[in-house]
Amino acid sequence: MKFSNQNIRAMQAAPLVNPEPPTFTPRQRGWGYFMAALGAVLFSLKAIFIKLAYQPTGGLVENQLDVITLMALRMGFSIPVYFIIGFWVVRQRRRQGKPLPKLGTLLKAGSIGLIGYYICPYLDFAGLKLITAQLERLLLFTYPAFVLILGALFFGLRISLWGVMSIIIAYLGIAVVFVGGDIAVGENVPLGSIFVLICAFFFALYQLLAKSRIDVVGGALFTCVAMTIAATAVLAHFLVTNATAGTLATALDLPPRIYMLGFSIALFSTILPSFLINIALGRIGAQAVAMFGMLSPLATIFFAIIWLGEPFGPLDALGTGLTIFGIGLYTWIDKRSKAKFA
Repeated sequence: MKFSNQNIRAMQAAPLVNPEPPTFTPRQRGWGYFMAALGAVLFSLKAIFIKLAYQPTGGLVENQLDVITLMALRMGFSIPVYFIIGFWVVRQRRRQGKPLPKLGTLLKAGSIGLIGYYICPYLDFAGLKLITAQLERLLLFTYPAFVLILGALFFGLRISLWGVMSIIIAYLGIAVVFVGGDIAVGENVPLGSIFVLICAFFFALYQLLAKSRIDVVGGALFTCVAMTIAATAVLAHFLVTNATAGTLATALDLPPRIYMLGFSIALFSTILPSFLINIALGRIGAQAVAMFGMLSPLATIFFAIIWLGEPFGPLDALGTGLTIFGIGLYTWIDKRSKAKFA
């Protein structure tokens, strides 16, 4: 059978139908599980590093270090890496002859990045000034509750009775901690908890909005664009605030330990875990990665006790266990629901 040049070009240009997903060896999948676990632990260190930065040592009195300065340090150390990766991704797409996303699409990705990497961290960093690292991680861990609510109200996602029950169990654990736990003590716990819960709300919104943009732009390029736009906003906030107040030189005159902690937040709790989680997602899937996220509050408890000297009593253990169980149950139910309606 003979084919004309036009038919051959048409077949070459035709998209593949149902391409086979990449296969990984058991060893590669094993490394995927390890990367997911390590990424979850490294993410959990963010709260520890932030609390260490807020401690009244190294020439700073308690709470003198403000939120936007610490955020600027994090972004200042992080953004060169993401900028280089973004440049590399664009170059690769051009070499492969793939079209770049339109400017409007990139701006939408950047606006979503402002939610995930500017608004959320600001609320989180502010909350950590007022509450323990353990309580912050536990409250932030309940963001799937907001995913459930927002998804049902605005994104057409299904909601089930078991899903609602699992979220109730999770917040029952939070209530136990607030009623008699040792990690929820202090005058400003309600305000700090509100900050973190609002952060969890915006993080859930970010995840729901980011899904469709990631499908269009691609995970690596979306992250780089989102981080770049958010970093620009954070650094502009820092510069304008301090330039207006005439405190720019003072704001940059920080003890070396603060710069080291800012670098640690950028490297160990931003850059490295983002790569580890992305690789793990490709090898073992989103649901498996989500299950390893259960390690995050446990790791925070361990490091908060060892490095920060935070208390942890029996009621804290009970409340934490209920919250982890509730969120784990929700994740399992969500997995079954998606598999059923796929």
